[in-house]
Amino acid sequence: MPEVMILMATHNGGRFLAEQLHSISCQSHTDWHLIISDDSSTDKTKEIIGKFSHRNGQNRVTLLDGPEQGATENFRSLIRRAELQGRYLAFSDQDDVWDEDHLARGLEVLMGLAKPLAIYGCRMRICDADLNQIGMSPWPTRPLGFKNALVQNVLSGNTMIMTPQAAQVLQSAEREVGPVPIHDWWAYQMITGAGGVAHLDKLPHIHYRQHGANVIGANRGIRTLPDRLGRHLRGGHRAWALQNSAALMATKSHLTAENITVLQLFTEALSAPLTGKIIGLRRSGIYYQSPQARAGFWLSVALGGF
Repeated sequence: MPEVMILMATHNGGRFLAEQLHSISCQSHTDWHLIISDDSSTDKTKEIIGKFSHRNGQNRVTLLDGPEQGATENFRSLIRRAELQGRYLAFSDQDDVWDEDHLARGLEVLMGLAKPLAIYGCRMRICDADLNQIGMSPWPTRPLGFKNALVQNVLSGNTMIMTPQAAQVLQSAEREVGPVPIHDWWAYQMITGAGGVAHLDKLPHIHYRQHGANVIGANRGIRTLPDRLGRHLRGGHRAWALQNSAALMATKSHLTAENITVLQLFTEALSAPLTGKIIGLRRSGIYYQSPQARAGFWLSVALGGF
């Protein structure tokens, strides 16, 4: 079985970090190397990492200094600095807990796919701060792909595992790209845009902890609908789309010819008058996973929020 390089970005994660590190050490797939980039934590984060490294062997854990520009830039710095050398790549948050078969299951799926360019993710048990389950992450109703990735992130970064080929595409593109809103959304876009396969496991293999300090919380269900719709109408999603499209345009040499055409139609539509915007977006073929998300999106387009 291959080696997996696990990338973890930390910042003042001492409250929950030990549990996540323990779940990594308990993986049934034991050939892994953990690289942690810490953004100047002032709590016991580095002390916890040091103890974990001592227990598991310093050759298995690498601690780096982060760029101190937030979680997305911290993960991007890890992608840039990773010595891939044909390894599979996984992302880890500092406050979740993995099932012991998380890495093994991801590798099993990826190695069974017909395409070597592929990314895996799984559903999550959404939990409170004490890991009591309060729900499940949504199951998509349509296939995963680039036309979905342009407007919606359905692969959560804390579940992502990717093939060496996909990791290489991501690292190469990272050196060319400007700002992106969220690193895992960009990863979903890049790998599917390059013609890769995105697979979401229907079974959960991660406890996704929700607490007051989450950088991004679980965005699900009717309760979050007003916030999501409000963000659409205030232009938040359009700002993200503009940033994502600029980033993808800068790295379009990695994309397939078909997806370059999709991206161009989508990008042109973003700045078009309403009628042209609607025509351009429909021609691009972009789509959402749920009727509620789709309705919210087109309402924001009609009202000038996208």
